[in-house]
Amino acid sequence: MMPTTAPPPGAQRGRLRTIGDAERAAMAPELLDVIEYRKSGLSLNWIVGCPLDCAYCVRHLFGNFTRKLPRTLLDDQTAFDLLLGHRFFQPGITPIQLLNRATDPMLPIVKPHLFAMLAKLDDAGLTNHVLIIARWRIDAGDCAVLNALRHLRVTVLVTYSGIDDDRIEPVDSTIAATSLRTAFAHAQRYRMVLYWRPLVPGLNDTDTHLDTAMELSRHAHATVFTGLFYREEIRAYYRDHGLPEPHDDTARRTVFPEHLEHRVLAAAARRAGGSAMFRKTSCAVSYAHALPDHNGHVGIGELCDICPTAQLARCARATAPPATAPPATETAAAMAAGLGGELVEVTDRAVTVSGLNEQHRYLMQHTLGHQVHDLTRPHHPHRHGRADLGWPTTAPATAPAADAPPTNGTIAALGTNKARDDNTRYRHLADHHIHAVLTDLAIPHRRLRRDGHDAAIDAATDHALTHPAGAGADVTNA
Repeated sequence: MMPTTAPPPGAQRGRLRTIGDAERAAMAPELLDVIEYRKSGLSLNWIVGCPLDCAYCVRHLFGNFTRKLPRTLLDDQTAFDLLLGHRFFQPGITPIQLLNRATDPMLPIVKPHLFAMLAKLDDAGLTNHVLIIARWRIDAGDCAVLNALRHLRVTVLVTYSGIDDDRIEPVDSTIAATSLRTAFAHAQRYRMVLYWRPLVPGLNDTDTHLDTAMELSRHAHATVFTGLFYREEIRAYYRDHGLPEPHDDTARRTVFPEHLEHRVLAAAARRAGGSAMFRKTSCAVSYAHALPDHNGHVGIGELCDICPTAQLARCARATAPPATAPPATETAAAMAAGLGGELVEVTDRAVTVSGLNEQHRYLMQHTLGHQVHDLTRPHHPHRHGRADLGWPTTAPATAPAADAPPTNGTIAALGTNKARDDNTRYRHLADHHIHAVLTDLAIPHRRLRRDGHDAAIDAATDHALTHPAGAGADVTNA
């Protein structure tokens, strides 16, 4: 383990050097874009470089893992101006993340810049949420700086995993645990969240690991638990260094298997005391400040089944689902169109859109206070925002029996090779997606009404049975 009495190499106090043009030319363009809209808010990353060497770090995705010494891309004032001038920034609404992508904001050489940015934002009178995610040391002096802020809603999320394999996490988890206890004990104007991650089966999920984290949750205003973000770039690093792979495959979303969630919740149920547990970061942050969730998760019932009753009521009171409020539905449609996309539908669970990237969807989400989902990337029940790995998958469609005679010599009976999906909402979403694809391909077609599925299948079956394959008949009106 890394010694707990001195900062890691490259973390000593001093003046940060600015990265020059030659170095910039070799960096990933994404890393040079210092503002990115993420689900937790506009992420401002004007400093890059970290010596902590966690094997699973997202810096692998930017080709930045080998940069150990923190360096600035911009000076603090320029970064501040860019943030407030960003086209998606809304005072009092847009959550802000500081230095969460390419360094640890509590490194001694970095935190003067963090505190300077917080002072600028606070002096501007902003009341936005500000999230600070760290695993390095927080002392009483740092707490005094945070308590001096007057307007910002600051939350410090201390990343703690309990991983004791120093090949994967060289930084002793006791550093994070001590920081959490210290900061929680001094908290007045800010809030503390135990950011319990990454939880990985076979690595840090023994009963002892779980019980230790549960005890630590007493020193936080809220606790979030989640798994590992395991992309191809991270797997390549694991393989190159002979590390035990945490999962059988990579995934776009966080990997957190169902059985591990059950064990975490069982451990929480048997504990005495401790802070409230949440599956989502924004839920924990909002609860810690006694505010409704700014990401509007309240419509996703299976996420909220562990929420404190008072918080659930707070979110419900604050959220008027656009599905039951026509003006809000019109607002969602206009906003989606203005951003270059299209509103598909609105339900109590979420606004569904097509043609919008993540940053546009998050802008809509924080503006509307309601979940906004991409039509082509559905969130499956009970694993919202998580990868399918480790969760039951839908059974494959049943194929026709081998001895079933084909109809008309070549065409099997349509609509009989699998059970019909009775969920008309998902049928409508599928229709919308197909409509978008056919439109892009300039293929003539008619869009189905919500109640037109059975009639359309009957018509298609009749057409298939009465027209030989390859006859060239017009089927656009079938």
